[in-house]
Amino acid sequence: MSFDYDTYLSPFTWRYGSAEMRQVWSEVHKRRLWRELWCVLAEVQAEFGLVQPEQAADLRLHVEQVDLRRSLEIEAEIHHDLMAELKAFAGQAPLGGGILHLGATSMDIEDNADVLRLRQSLELLLERLRHLLGLFADRIDACSDTVLIAFTHLQPAEPSTLGYRLAQYAQDLLQDWEELDRVRVGLRGKGFNGAVGTGASYAELLGGGDRLARFAERLSARLGLPFYPVSTQVYPRKQDYRVTSALAGLGGSLYKFAFDLRLLQSPVFGELSEPFGARQVGSSAMPFKRNPINAEKIDSLARALAQMPRLAWDNAAHSLLERTLDDSANRRSLLPEAFLIADELLRTATRILEGLQVNAKAMEQNLATYGPFAGIERLLMGLAKAGADRQEMHENLRQHALRAWEALQAGQPNPLVENISRDQDILKYLPEIEVRDLLKASQYLGDAPQRARKFAEAMRLSVVEA
Repeated sequence: MSFDYDTYLSPFTWRYGSAEMRQVWSEVHKRRLWRELWCVLAEVQAEFGLVQPEQAADLRLHVEQVDLRRSLEIEAEIHHDLMAELKAFAGQAPLGGGILHLGATSMDIEDNADVLRLRQSLELLLERLRHLLGLFADRIDACSDTVLIAFTHLQPAEPSTLGYRLAQYAQDLLQDWEELDRVRVGLRGKGFNGAVGTGASYAELLGGGDRLARFAERLSARLGLPFYPVSTQVYPRKQDYRVTSALAGLGGSLYKFAFDLRLLQSPVFGELSEPFGARQVGSSAMPFKRNPINAEKIDSLARALAQMPRLAWDNAAHSLLERTLDDSANRRSLLPEAFLIADELLRTATRILEGLQVNAKAMEQNLATYGPFAGIERLLMGLAKAGADRQEMHENLRQHALRAWEALQAGQPNPLVENISRDQDILKYLPEIEVRDLLKASQYLGDAPQRARKFAEAMRLSVVEA
């Protein structure tokens, strides 16, 4: 069996995700893990006197010799992929082949291998996310004092800084890092418990006493994988739900970052933009276009990732009694594609942040246009402290604001500062120079710059440099 571009290929085969993540979920790597599990099982069985050490050693000699062509030939006849690999492995090991899979059921091998792949994939994602958080920390530091107008309800609100805005994305991603790491640490294998999880086959082989418990402990130690204390034929499928939910949470954080960037790259805002190559084409019809294709890709893939916990939920909830097979086919794509999407999201977000374009002039222009409105609240507090009636001043300033909005909508410069600075009802309480100073939006930042820098430093210490 061979594949080329004359047949359907998944976009995750070549377009999305890294070579490293594809390798983790490759057919060859899966079968190597199966073989490793068979070898460890035989080696521990040799320690307990169930098989000869020479038989286990013979298996170890051939553990890397995956022959996918031969396995697929066998599978075409017997219609069972694990048994086909088992037969291919046994055929390569004349001394040890006869004791392969002793006491085991298929899911003793497949499920434990899947958990090992889950762990490898999470470790890869965590390292990518660590790097991304480091980039965010650098950007936050560099832009903590870069003043911009913030928006609520997509309407100009009050000033903030670019560093403080970036810290909000990083804060979400830091929580994702903590959750993904928690899920990684909490991963459990099925163990080697046989067809319905009772361990009856191994108990039969080992005899009485505490030998079965010691056998399980030894397998767990050899694999570096804790086992669930109880299982059925499979590990609880709720584990897949926890994993995909954590991945979807990461996708949600990156989705918001990308969505905001798409908005801010629009010429209406023009404040930020993703990198755009010198030879990059934005549109086949409109040569002037600079479409935010990377941010759009993040949102497209994250939207698909968000649906995957639902499928994992169904697999967990519909696994009847000790096991049904209705999760098997969809898990072949669910798990690898969830990780490949998350992998692509992180790689793309990293490229964006590394080449993020900041248009300081656009930020200054937007602040000059809309910032004076934010200064009204500051001025209102200053007037109240000077003895003015707060309610009367609120209405006065509201009328000024409405007239200024009308001027802006007519394409005129914002007249708010000049109009308020000449209002005699206001000047009775404050001198003009103080009125103008209170209306300066760039000074109305609270402690946002300091908090952004403090957060970036804490994030470095807890994750990036840990």
